[in-house]
Amino acid sequence: MKCNLCPVKCGADRQNGVSGRCGVTGIKIAKYYLHPFEEPPISFSAGSGCVFFCGCSLRCAFCQNYDLSHNRRGKEISVRQLADIFKELEDRGADNINLVTPTHYVDKIAEAFDMYRPSIPVVYNTHSYERLETLKIADTFTDIFLPDLKFIDPSLALRYTGREDYAKYALPAISFMAQKPLKMTENGKMLSGCIVRHLIMPLAVYDTKKVIEFVASLPDDVYFSLMSQYTPMGEAEKFPELRRGITSREYSAALSAVRAYGLKHVFLQDRNSASAAFVPEWDY
Repeated sequence: MKCNLCPVKCGADRQNGVSGRCGVTGIKIAKYYLHPFEEPPISFSAGSGCVFFCGCSLRCAFCQNYDLSHNRRGKEISVRQLADIFKELEDRGADNINLVTPTHYVDKIAEAFDMYRPSIPVVYNTHSYERLETLKIADTFTDIFLPDLKFIDPSLALRYTGREDYAKYALPAISFMAQKPLKMTENGKMLSGCIVRHLIMPLAVYDTKKVIEFVASLPDDVYFSLMSQYTPMGEAEKFPELRRGITSREYSAALSAVRAYGLKHVFLQDRNSASAAFVPEWDY
């Protein structure tokens, strides 16, 4: 069976051991645990039950999870084992099941949820390089969409991912995800909804402003998470502009854009979050 889950549509016969753009065949994960460092309504009190999948169809050069996305460090598991992981995380008190970089596994994840559907919300945590056809499958098991809008400028996407068409797919994908209705508990736990993330990049605040303008066009109940955690990792050394974190001036300019466009629901990350210490230690 040929795989066309992501926009690359490489047609790899993954069931017979042929990997495509994502670099993987079967299900491969690097870690699952209760993660405390997501946005407050996601990590909430006990932590988000994150499952970190290996491989990636986008493969940003600066990825903080480079060992997973590029090197595909991890452990092969079955669909049945993935369903068991969902149950284990739920039993450990996770506030939700958080699927990190799930795009190229959507069909297998759907099978796992057919085997066991937790009673807690499911988070679809994506780079947003998505086909609407795949998202519609994901929507059948997803309560909360957590998309990362990386770039709008095609030149940035081409430079750092090799996928000049990133925004062509990401903008409609996020517009689709933004339709998920917002449901919160009285004490601030998200049960349903959409949080759009954006990482401020060095020398790219002009694009951050375009991202914020786009987010302002989405439904009012969509949350926006402005991240300042960029840390030189992965292949950042190949790009002179990526060898440093963002400056206070770049951060202030991004904040000014948030205010200018009047975004209502915003999470702001402290610039002290720019540290490799926040990257999990991988189990496999």
